This record gives sequence, structure tokens and C-alpha cells, in this order.
Amino acid sequence: MSETTTPATDSTPDKTTARPHARAALTALAVGGFGIGLTEFIISGLLSDVAESLRVSVPSAGALIWGYALAVAVGAFTVTAFLSRRPPKRALVVLLCLFIVGNVLTALAPTFDVALLGRVVTAMCHGGYFGIGAVLAADLVAPHRRAGAIAVMFTGLTAANVIGVPFGTVVGQHFGWRAAFWMVSVVGVVALVGIVALVPSRPAPTSSGGSAYRVLLRPQVLISIVLTMVLFGGVFGAFIYIEPLVTHVTGYPESAVAWLLIVFGLGLCVGNIVGGWAADRNLTLTLRTLPVLLTLTLVAYALLAHVPVAVAILLFVMGLVGFATSPPLQLRVMHFAGDAPTMASAANIAAFNVGNVIGTFLGGLTIGAGLGWVSPVWVGIAMAAAATALAFSTRHR
Repeated sequence: MSETTTPATDSTPDKTTARPHARAALTALAVGGFGIGLTEFIISGLLSDVAESLRVSVPSAGALIWGYALAVAVGAFTVTAFLSRRPPKRALVVLLCLFIVGNVLTALAPTFDVALLGRVVTAMCHGGYFGIGAVLAADLVAPHRRAGAIAVMFTGLTAANVIGVPFGTVVGQHFGWRAAFWMVSVVGVVALVGIVALVPSRPAPTSSGGSAYRVLLRPQVLISIVLTMVLFGGVFGAFIYIEPLVTHVTGYPESAVAWLLIVFGLGLCVGNIVGGWAADRNLTLTLRTLPVLLTLTLVAYALLAHVPVAVAILLFVMGLVGFATSPPLQLRVMHFAGDAPTMASAANIAAFNVGNVIGTFLGGLTIGAGLGWVSPVWVGIAMAAAATALAFSTRHR
């Protein structure tokens, strides 16, 4: 099974007519990204309530987080492969329907197992939505604006961190965790309506007869996936243990953690737009500069972890520089995938999550070894430095 997507040219009738409406279509795609980002991260602030309600321990309830991340990777390679031969708009509609079903199932779950099933169903849509959506977003605009279009779609994901998750957590705390998942379901319905009404139809990709997975064996596609995995492993390896670091090392009170997370999230939003803008102008320079800046930022974060003002500033910069790599990395993998961008794009989305898991795991090992709360940051530095070496050792066009 395979798919090939021939980039539409200016002579393609439906693309020419779609361009005036590209902003509306990209907004609809971003709303879907907002919903997916919301459902992925909202559980973190409600884990204790979910555990108590469903009568499991908090560590057991943690499966709702790591199980989601694992299902994202599985879905990126299975659901996407199945839908990659369908028209992209129809594929996105199917994915959002599954997304809504998964969240409703979680909201209604009478037992922990049912809640976990709902999370898995939802997660299976994650990689496919962003993978197919990124290819479609790039196709809606002129070639020199493709990274910016991808960035607009990812704005929903970053906005979920800054606005959606804190708001959803408050909803869950005041009205129960199930209300939070009902809220996410409503966002999914809004996104579905937006996709149906605003996103232009495109024909199904033509099949070249082979396996959809064959594109993943192309050397530059593999390099893109590894680069994404290592870079974001560095970002999340340094960031994920922020709460104990800022309270035990920096000296912030626990009440300050929430606004520090918002500061980091604002950096994500700004970085996403900056990364798209920069990649559209010079992809190679962008992909070589950002890993260097990330490494330097993390070194400063580790060395100044005891300085409150510096930590707040560096968290913003970390979010900015870290997520600025997202649009150019997605554009790179799509470029080298050539006639089969959808599978490669979804695999790259899975690499974000795999990098998150690797960075978190290695950081946890250093803490468990007694190396201190700053030690995960040094794990992030090592991964960012490795990404820098890889970025300079390969071409990007």
C-alpha cells in the first residue's frame, strides 16, 4: 500500500481557487490541533482526581499519559497508512470523528480500563491528523509559504498548552474531570464542522504500487526523523522535571509553577511562528542555527538554575527555540519524502513523542542515580548537542 502526493501547481484549478480561502482552512486545521493538544496534556492536571474516581493508584493512572504517547506512535504508522490513500479532507473527517468518540468514551468511562481505551482511541488519531494536516496545509499556499502554513496549523497545539490546559484543569477541578473531557469533545465537534465547511477537497493521492512504509527507508527521511527525535528529546528531557527543579533548586514556591508553565507555553507559541517564518526564507540556516541556540540555552539553564529571574527568562527562550524547530523539521521530512509525504509526515510526528519519552526516561535515570534535579537538563544538553552535530553533517535541501 502506498501513496504519492504530487504537489499541486499553480495551474491546478482547485488549488488556485482555494488560495483566497487558505486562511480559513488553516484556522480550521488549527482548531483541530488545539483539540488534540488539549486532550493530550489536560490529563496531567487531573490525574489524582481520575485515579480517585476510578479507584486506581496515581502511578497506575499514569498509564493514561504514557499509554497515550505509545498509541500516538502506533497510530502514526497504522491509521495513517490506511488513510493515506483516501482524499485528505475525508481522512481528517474520519480522524476527528474517532477523536470525538475517544473523548466521549473517556468522559463516560465507568472503569479505568474503559478510560484507557478511550485515551488509546483518541491517541491513534494524533499522528495521522498532524501528518495529513501538515501536507494539506502546505498544499494550500504557495511553495515559499509552506513552512508558515504548517506553523499556523501547529499554533493550535501550542495554544492548547498556554490557554487550553490551564482552563481545562480549572474546569475539571470545579466540575469534575469528566466535564473536562466533555469540553474537549465539544472542541472536536467545532473542529469537525470547520474542516467540513472550510477545508477544500483534494483528490486521493495516486498509488505507485509498493508499501506506504517504503518512504521511511529513504536515508534523508530517516535523518529527519532521528533529528526530530533527538532535538525534542533534548527539549523535554530538560523541561519535563521543571516542578522539582524550580521548587528545590531555584527556590520558587509551588504556586509559581503554573505561571512558569505559561511562560514556557508562550515561548512555544512565539517559536512556532518564528520557526515557520525563518524556514520559508532559509531552511538550511534555520535547521543549523536552532540546535546551536537550543544547546546554549540549556547550558545557561543548567548553570543558572539557582537564579529565579534567569530561570523564568530561559524557560521562555527554551520554549521559543525548541518549538521553532517544529515547522522546519516537518517541512524537511516532507521535502525528502517527495511523492509520499503523508506517511513521512506522520512518522515525524511520532518522533516528537518518542523523543519526549526518551528524554523523560533518561532524565529520570539521572535523578534516580542521585545526580540531582538539574541532571535531566544535562541530558537535554547532550541530546541537543547530538542534534547540532547531525544538523551540520547533512544537507537540508
